[in-house]
Amino acid sequence: MSADNVIIFDTTLRDGEQSPGCSMTVAEKLTVADALVELGVDVIEAGFPIASPGDFEAVKAIADKFGTRTTICGLARCRKDDIERAGAALAGAEKRRIHVFLATSAIHRQFKLKMAKEEIVKATIEHVKLARQFTDNVEFSPEDAARTELDFLCEVVENAIAAGATTVNIPDTVGYATPNHYFQVITHLRNHVPNIDKAVISTHCHNDLGLAVANSLAAVEAGARQVECTINGLGERAGNAALEEVVMALKTRGDYYKVGTKINTPKLCGTSRLVSSITGMIVQRNKAIVGQNAFAHEAGIHQHGVLQERSTYEIMRSEDVGYVGSNLVLGKHSGRHAFRTRVQELGFTIDDNTFQRVFEDFIILADKKKDIYDADIVALIDNRVNVSADRWHLVKFQVAAGTGTIPTATVELRDGENEQTVCDAAIGDGPIDAVCKAMERILGVSATLKDYQVRSVSGGKDAQGEVLVELMALGKRYHGKAVSTDIIEASAQAYLKALNKAIAECPTEVAQPGV
Repeated sequence: MSADNVIIFDTTLRDGEQSPGCSMTVAEKLTVADALVELGVDVIEAGFPIASPGDFEAVKAIADKFGTRTTICGLARCRKDDIERAGAALAGAEKRRIHVFLATSAIHRQFKLKMAKEEIVKATIEHVKLARQFTDNVEFSPEDAARTELDFLCEVVENAIAAGATTVNIPDTVGYATPNHYFQVITHLRNHVPNIDKAVISTHCHNDLGLAVANSLAAVEAGARQVECTINGLGERAGNAALEEVVMALKTRGDYYKVGTKINTPKLCGTSRLVSSITGMIVQRNKAIVGQNAFAHEAGIHQHGVLQERSTYEIMRSEDVGYVGSNLVLGKHSGRHAFRTRVQELGFTIDDNTFQRVFEDFIILADKKKDIYDADIVALIDNRVNVSADRWHLVKFQVAAGTGTIPTATVELRDGENEQTVCDAAIGDGPIDAVCKAMERILGVSATLKDYQVRSVSGGKDAQGEVLVELMALGKRYHGKAVSTDIIEASAQAYLKALNKAIAECPTEVAQPGV
């Protein structure tokens, strides 16, 4: 890696997945990993192999599939079992890294680890050396480094490098640092650790004070050459530094930072949508870089300025990040060729079978609404691409609701395993609740709705509605998303997707679905 480049270390699949309600299946993690490889990230932290059999399986699957194209990393505490488990999960990757961590701050030493400084240093040396037995690419993190005494932090970092660490990550684990504080920490390490030039200095900043990106950039300015970040800033509590913000700050202000990245920036918005869809974490409208309003201009003076000269109010081009606005593009008389051309212009590459399904959805949608926008096309593609092989499918439903009427729903589902259809009915406190309860009766699953969000994909009374649900079933949280011009249908499809995930993951706990 050139000194003029910053290594982008993506931890969406590890730290990002630790966000409450953001857990992903192995198949979903593989889908995200594929997108991250296409995006051009240098290192993918695929998970914490010893945390669970599922985490081990995910890291192994990602390492086996993508380990020749980019570096795949597994996290491990300073414990023998952790490191051996990480080494086993990563064995199939040609490019692999083990990331070892141990807390160093006084508060962690006293209350969590109950270890003396000498024990911390000894454990660091021992376990970095152990990790080197599995790979020559070892990263060490002194957890809570931003609150660690500088002299002790220097001692730990120096010993980690001497033991074989090729990257030293300086985590602001609880988002406590400020940009100048963090800059001084990195500068102090560069000036006082004699072997610091033998390792890459990395950042890992949390966003508890809203400073994760600012702190990461301050560290780069101080000489750090790896940034650990996540898509959409996912992560524990308030999240991590947002990859898209760090990357575009370095690109847009290359005159100041004088470093770049290998990120294929036109894929940023697409990757953001994918991660949002899979995790169920909606991106706020005014989110920098990838938010719906990121390139919108409402004020007349702004609109006039942009029309005269884009740079008056835009410091980035929307196409540089793959932003999709609400351009009117197609109608019901648009043909297959025009539709395929627009799909390609929007940056999507999909196989012929998927394209055919999306085109059929487009034809159906074109009969329902007069004009179809870019955002509509993206929603149709998102609804079809990377769809899990759901067992149960919605055939039809009918609802009765209104003032003075008990909301009632009749639902018919098809079992994809035996192609049989099952019908049932239920009442609820509204038509959507009634539909959901009827599906629960058919599937033999009891679920509790934890979150329900609906938004308009584009403008107009005939706009598609995108529904996202989060439910608790069989002791775990599951997400589902769907779009339709009929909000009840979109809600039913989204709820059914979440129920399908629960059934697939815990088939033995389902009370005879369909009976």
